[in-house]
Amino acid sequence: MTTERAQEPAVAPDTGGDVLTFGETMVALRGSGPLKLGGSMEVSIAGAESNVAIGLSRLGHPVRWVGTVGDDEAGELVLRTLRAEGVDVTGVQHDASAPTGLILFEPRLPDVTRVHYYRAASAGSRLEPNAIERAFAARAPRILHLTGITPALSSSALAAARRALELGRAHGSLICLDVNFRSRLWSAEAASAFLDVCVPHVDVLIASDDELPLCLPQGGAPSDSTADVAALAKLLLARGVGEVVVKLGPEGAVSHTAHGEFHRPARPVRAVDSVGAGDAFVAGYLSALLDGEDTSARLDRAVTTGAFAVASPGDWEGAPTRSELGLLGSRAGTVVR
Repeated sequence: MTTERAQEPAVAPDTGGDVLTFGETMVALRGSGPLKLGGSMEVSIAGAESNVAIGLSRLGHPVRWVGTVGDDEAGELVLRTLRAEGVDVTGVQHDASAPTGLILFEPRLPDVTRVHYYRAASAGSRLEPNAIERAFAARAPRILHLTGITPALSSSALAAARRALELGRAHGSLICLDVNFRSRLWSAEAASAFLDVCVPHVDVLIASDDELPLCLPQGGAPSDSTADVAALAKLLLARGVGEVVVKLGPEGAVSHTAHGEFHRPARPVRAVDSVGAGDAFVAGYLSALLDGEDTSARLDRAVTTGAFAVASPGDWEGAPTRSELGLLGSRAGTVVR
């Protein structure tokens, strides 16, 4: 593997300097043990795209999140939290006929947490293309970020994702896609069909190594071979992707472009909660991209923000501010004054 710095993907002209993302954000309840035994629960919010939005906002970037919430107290909690984190939610819609979704986290073992979703027919699943159209009409984003979760929620959410891709291309936004495959939401075949349409229009594709096969027309079983990952990335580049960023968990991450590949090892931390680590990684990567950093610096910031998430409980709560990025370089036990 070469350490040659790959050519940077082009960032669209500054049309307001912000990032636009969209999807479903749910109320999150985290139990202290098995749910059937009762006990206390912590209340927060959770959603892949809003996790990324919060991560970017904490790093000082203007970011908008578009979605649909119920006309209920849970929906107000979602909006209140995002506003408090500096995320622009002016494009959010309320749906009085559907509830805000719910997610329950049930810790069972030190390294095992069961997740229970209550999102069928939720307000978030009713996202429609017109919400995306209004967001672009208000201001075309510099970067459009989407995931493979939202289009799996419903036919209208799928249409919204497709419309976002069209508008992103038409307005010259840089398009970032985090594959984020969820087998509970749709089949590998359905996900692959959507991704097959997306791939030629994506500037930055982010995926774990076992998600890469879904992005190619033939699909196929996940591969854990480094050589196979490089080969799959090459095929994706040939289809028009500007950069393929592969998350390798404890092995770090690697960026593939037409000019080579660059690997960055993970930052060692004591793992507390891996939920949200991928979203934190994306936020770090896009932050450095917005700052005009090279491949090495982008990966470094991404693995750093991902490490913060792993070392902290919650989906987004541990996301660092810009001034905190250097904390992981401090010695253990150091008091930062």
